[in-house]
Amino acid sequence: MNEDIRIHSWPCSYYLDTSKQWVSGRLSLTPVAIKFTADKTGELLVNFHLSSISEIKKESSNLIFSSLTILEKNTKHWFSSLQPSRNVVFNILEHFWREQLLSSQGAGAEAAALQSTKGKELTGLLTGSQKRLEDTAKVLHYQGEQFDNIMRGLHKIEGDMDVADRLLTELESPSWWPFSSKLWKAPLETKPKETATVSDSKNQEGIIIRIPVIITHRIDSNVKPGKLTLFASGLEISDCNSQVIHRFESKDVDDIRVHTPYEISVRQRFIGKPDTSYRLLSAKMPEAIPILEMQFSKKIQFLEDALGFVGARKSPQVDLGTSIWQAATGLLGGVVQPSSPVGGREGMDNDQVQLQKQEKISQEEAKELKQILKKLKGLALETEAELERQDEALDSITTSVDRTTLSIDKQNRRIKKLT
Repeated sequence: MNEDIRIHSWPCSYYLDTSKQWVSGRLSLTPVAIKFTADKTGELLVNFHLSSISEIKKESSNLIFSSLTILEKNTKHWFSSLQPSRNVVFNILEHFWREQLLSSQGAGAEAAALQSTKGKELTGLLTGSQKRLEDTAKVLHYQGEQFDNIMRGLHKIEGDMDVADRLLTELESPSWWPFSSKLWKAPLETKPKETATVSDSKNQEGIIIRIPVIITHRIDSNVKPGKLTLFASGLEISDCNSQVIHRFESKDVDDIRVHTPYEISVRQRFIGKPDTSYRLLSAKMPEAIPILEMQFSKKIQFLEDALGFVGARKSPQVDLGTSIWQAATGLLGGVVQPSSPVGGREGMDNDQVQLQKQEKISQEEAKELKQILKKLKGLALETEAELERQDEALDSITTSVDRTTLSIDKQNRRIKKLT
């Protein structure tokens, strides 16, 4: 992810301790840092990493009202005159600061990642691919359940059409008519009505992903922390106490706009009343956007600031995937056959020896990679089988719909003759 992406910026004033005065400018938030730029000079007065922050507080005194303080190492930074409000800026900064501390991309994790081996890198990449494939399988499984429900509904319609056909036959040739071929008619056998056991899909439905978000409703300037939960059938927005604020079914969502890699808006249009719209901001949003793009491919729209994120995520994906599999194959082969000497040549310096040591992977990492590859293969085969089953279900649905349509047209013509 590009570290120069600006997530948000707010006009405010910064207290410059060297000159003992307030300087107007803009406070900017990036995925990893906080910056403040003066309006008059354009000078960057503040620039520090989120992981270096010790505390973010809302403070006030006799001279400074409605201020926001950020304790960075041993330096305390004062910000005031925050627009649209101090609470909005505080909630957003605190959210990204906490997620940065909890994330594996923090300063400590970055230092540890520099010393990680090739095996750990491959394991992380393959684990991410496995999670993405599992999410896709969940959506595909729910889609298959919908096809099964459609088939059951069509079978019920066909059964009702058979009952209608018998009733119309009775009306066309009643038993009391002297020329009727059926003078004595046994009463119709009434089949016991099937009680459809409709289970609560929300309780049985699996959660694809749940991330913490900052919620803004419509154009309201107030923001509040909450959660975004993605299901196979839609998405749900809840507050920090897990109380549902709004649930969007897939059919209810009219458009999803991706403003930045960290901010989206979801809208449902209405006629004669205001639209239902929520704006969601989260440090974990890059993990949810690919799933939203898969679920709402025809409704999602990437705005100008998010196009770079799409290009960076999609364009190198093919090369990345091939390099993963080539590296995994080569490194696994190197572990199986580690007989070739590494440091046997004279004149090889220490850097080359260390580089070759880092390129090796251990037996434990090789076993873990093999297990992940087996799981990926199993998931791929199950996905293929489910797709074939859904293709057959679609063919059956098409045939059943055509047959039901012809039957309905036929019964309509018979009813018109009777009237």
